[in-house]
Amino acid sequence: MTYDIVIIGAGIVGLATALKLKEKYPDLKVAVVEKEKQVAMHQTGNNSGVIHSGLYYKPGSLKARNCINGYNMLLEFCDKEGIPYDLCGKIVVATDKVELERMNELYKRGIANGLTKIRKITKEEIKRYEPYCNGIAGLHVPYTGIIDYKQVTEKYAEIFTERYEGKLFLGEAVTDIRLGSVAAETITDKQVLRSRLVINCAGLYSDKIASMVNKKLDVKIIPFRGEYFELNKNKQHLVKNLIYPVPDPAFPFLGVHFTRMINGGVEAGPNAVLAYQREGYKKGNVNVGEFFESISWKGFRKVASKYWVTGLGEFYRSYSKAAFTKALQRLLPDIKQSDLKPGGAGVRAQACDKDGGLIDDFMFVENERMINVLNAPSPAATSSLSIGDTISDMALNRIGKQADQSSSN
Repeated sequence: MTYDIVIIGAGIVGLATALKLKEKYPDLKVAVVEKEKQVAMHQTGNNSGVIHSGLYYKPGSLKARNCINGYNMLLEFCDKEGIPYDLCGKIVVATDKVELERMNELYKRGIANGLTKIRKITKEEIKRYEPYCNGIAGLHVPYTGIIDYKQVTEKYAEIFTERYEGKLFLGEAVTDIRLGSVAAETITDKQVLRSRLVINCAGLYSDKIASMVNKKLDVKIIPFRGEYFELNKNKQHLVKNLIYPVPDPAFPFLGVHFTRMINGGVEAGPNAVLAYQREGYKKGNVNVGEFFESISWKGFRKVASKYWVTGLGEFYRSYSKAAFTKALQRLLPDIKQSDLKPGGAGVRAQACDKDGGLIDDFMFVENERMINVLNAPSPAATSSLSIGDTISDMALNRIGKQADQSSSN
C-alpha cells in the first residue's frame, strides 16, 4: 500500500503528528502503524497525567517552547472536544535551606518562560494550599493541571481516522525499513507500506527503528522505570492537589511527589530505576538481551559512574517500602507505610549519548526520507500538539511541493 507519510508509533506524539498533518493537508495520505492492539499503551498510558506548565525547562529549549505552546493547544483542544481536565495548580516545596537557592533559580526560569502568575510562598502560605505539607518556603504554580492522556490520545486517533480518514494499523510490528531514491518501504509482520517519508515516533524502541536505517546511531534508549504508590482512600485528604519537591540538579529526574489524579485517587512517586527490559513495568519483567544492551552501552556506564550514589538510593527505595515512605515524609510527615498501597508504574524512554550524557531536551534527527523522534520524555504529553506541529512542518518541508499537489487532487 502506498502513502505520502507513514508514522511508526501510536502514542500521543505519533498521533498528534498524524492529526496535525491531516489538519494542514486533509487529502495527504497518512498511515500510522503500531505494534500494540490499542493506542497509548506505553509512555502515554502509564504516566501521572500532569499538565505541565513549562516551569523546569531551559528558556529557549525545545522543551520550553513546545511545552508552553503545547499547553495552550492542549487546553483549546480539550475544550473543543469535551475532554475533562482540572487546572488545580501545584506547589513546589523547599524542605531545607540548601534548596532555597535552587527554588529561586526555578522561579527565575519560570518567569523567563512566561509564567508570570507563579509566586513565591511562605511556610505559612504552604499550609493554606496543602495543610499537611512540610516546607520552609515554596512556589505556587497555578498553571499546572491534571488530565487523562490516554483519553486525549484516543480522541486524536478518532479524529485522525474518522474525520480525516487516516489509516491506523494496530497490532503490526515494524520489522525493517528500506529507504530508496524515490520512496521508503516500512515492512511490518503483515504488510509493506510504501511512502515518501517515514516518521519514527516509536518511544521506547525509537533507537531500534532509527538503527534500521542508521547503523552508526550514537544514541541509545535507556529505560527507566518509575514506580508509584497510591494513598489509601482514608488518607487521600492529606493531599489537596499536587505537591512537588525542589528538583536536585545532581539527578536528571524530579524526585518523588504527590499527584491528585483526574479519575480519582492520589499517587505518590515515582522513583527512577533502570528497567530490566524496555517495557519492564514490573520488577519481575526481565529481558536479558535488552538489559545487557543497556548496561553495556558505554554512555550508560559513564552515567552510572556519575550518578551511582543517587542511583543506589533509587534502587533501594524500589525494594524498600520503608525507604520510599521516608522520602515521601520530607513533604508529608504524616504519611505512614500503612497509608500506601502499590500503584502503577511507567517506563521512561531516556536517550543517552555515547559520551554519557542523558539527553535533556527533545531530540529530532532527520535522515534521508526519515524523521526520528529520539527523545520525547515528559513534558511530551503536554507538548504533543506542538511537537506534532513542529514535526509535521519538518515533514512537509521534506516532501515539498508534492504535498500541495496531494492536497489539491
